[in-house]
Amino acid sequence: MCGIIGIVGKKPVNQPLYDGLLVLQHRGQDAAGIVTSDGATFYMHKNNGLVQDVFQTRHMRNLVGNVGIGHVRYPTAGSSSAAEAQPFYVNSPFGIVLGHNGNLTNSEQLKREMFRQDLRHINTSSDSEVLLNVLAHEIESTARSVVLDVDMIFNAVAGVHKRVKGAYGVVAMIANYGLLAFRDPNGIRPLVIGQQKTELGIEHIVASESVALDVLGFTLVRDVAPGEAIFIDMDGNFHARQCAEHPQLTPCIFEYVYLARPDSVIDGVSVYQTRLHMGESLAEKIHREWRHLDIDVVIPIPDTSRPSALQLANALNLTYREGFIKNRYIGRTFIMPGQALRQKSVRQKLNPIGMEFKGKNVLLVDDSIVRGTTSQRIVQMAREAGANKVFFASAAPPVRYPNVYGIDMPSRDELLATNRTDEQICREIGADALIYQDLDALVRDIQLSNPDIAQFDCSCFDGKYVTGDITEAYLAAIEAARSDGDRRKKPANSSTQMDLNLVGSEQQEEETPA
Repeated sequence: MCGIIGIVGKKPVNQPLYDGLLVLQHRGQDAAGIVTSDGATFYMHKNNGLVQDVFQTRHMRNLVGNVGIGHVRYPTAGSSSAAEAQPFYVNSPFGIVLGHNGNLTNSEQLKREMFRQDLRHINTSSDSEVLLNVLAHEIESTARSVVLDVDMIFNAVAGVHKRVKGAYGVVAMIANYGLLAFRDPNGIRPLVIGQQKTELGIEHIVASESVALDVLGFTLVRDVAPGEAIFIDMDGNFHARQCAEHPQLTPCIFEYVYLARPDSVIDGVSVYQTRLHMGESLAEKIHREWRHLDIDVVIPIPDTSRPSALQLANALNLTYREGFIKNRYIGRTFIMPGQALRQKSVRQKLNPIGMEFKGKNVLLVDDSIVRGTTSQRIVQMAREAGANKVFFASAAPPVRYPNVYGIDMPSRDELLATNRTDEQICREIGADALIYQDLDALVRDIQLSNPDIAQFDCSCFDGKYVTGDITEAYLAAIEAARSDGDRRKKPANSSTQMDLNLVGSEQQEEETPA
């Protein structure tokens, strides 16, 4: 899971890109990067860390130009080295920079093809660099001359779709040509288009979520369709084409459960409205199957579950209270690097208000239960605060399978619900009762806002992978290669930050003090 943004403006885009990345920070807290262009020259700065820490005034001054892309990274493949911060750059056949949200499921095969057939060298373990080199090779193969045109660019994207499997939302820039964006043929990861009218002309934006458009004053036009590519040249001329042979919209259902901000609209669906519907469905299940529970108060686990918890309380005519205070300076524990740090951060992140728990039967509502680290610790905190009984409700179904499309659920051994019954999970987290949302109810909750979405990628819940290439051997391989500890080991150069001016085929790298 990462956040991407691209802007073709009439004025410098460094500040809008920075502001856009700030509101996409929830999609990645590991690294951030921006590349801008004034034509043939790229200006880059990227480093590990939060957006506000990576970019200082001196960096922003160097990011000149009216076209640019930005990226916030949460790694699910590769390492946490600053060398793998995005965007990535290649200088052949044209200068190209690329930022990627998602995960390629055939990246190892593509790496072999890069080396043996395409004669390209991959410098990092990131699948995003693989994707960039596939795009560069396809552009080189389709280019009929040293001058690119829109048809060549779209033909290259069609070639990418034929070779690449998995989930990918992409923003890229081609030196002296413009901004390219495209989405995988299943539309697993989100990507939206916006416009803004200015006195100098129309500006265009693409981003992972519509909230980035809102804060920058852009109007949401539509989503990038599955398999579609859009290209906006340096003068702001907009082009779009379907580049996949058999596109079908199957968005990741976990975007609506947890990943996206509630104020975003994805594929025509309000994330906030969906979470309200999730609370209603959960209330119906409790009324139908758990009426014997003597619930005094409903308390959400902040922040994602608030809409669901509030709607659940209203539907059951129960008291709703804020029982936990959240430390705003602790990141999202779900995407923190390593199990030990997640466990430590839960107590730092949340602190209970004793009066809301003491002597009460409490229903805690969370968006989901993945590893169980947070759930177990929160139940314990509720008991320590004096709760009589602690019931736990998940607005999502049990997470039983790895997600291979860009969410950090790589190992079945880490997933609390794998090979456990609901009763066993309840005992594991220490609750007096555990209520899960039903998958068919969750699907209906989203389709209420957009009935045209016929199916979703629900692989983390049902084990059905929409790309059709995920086998038991593949899952075993990624579990062996991406154990939680090994995946997050940082090499010695992880503090390196980069300021690059990339001109034509020359790449100049300057290390600046952190």
